[in-house]
Amino acid sequence: MPEPVETADPEGVDYGWVMQVTFVLTILVGAPIVALLSIPVELTTWVERAEFAVRVGAAVWLATGIAVFAYAKRKQPDE
Repeated sequence: MPEPVETADPEGVDYGWVMQVTFVLTILVGAPIVALLSIPVELTTWVERAEFAVRVGAAVWLATGIAVFAYAKRKQPDE
């Protein structure tokens, strides 16, 4: 059997896991947050709705990403 072309020996935080968990949590948590925050705002056109969702979604994505990274950093095994 041939040797693998590439191998990985990750040190520290598994960034693939962080990105996947951030994606899933942002959808699960972010969609209700965007919906709740949009209730008091008057969004008359689809462009306004899309811009609002992008602005709020970006903030949720950033906050979720930082929280997931901090969790992964704290839970990684000590070397």
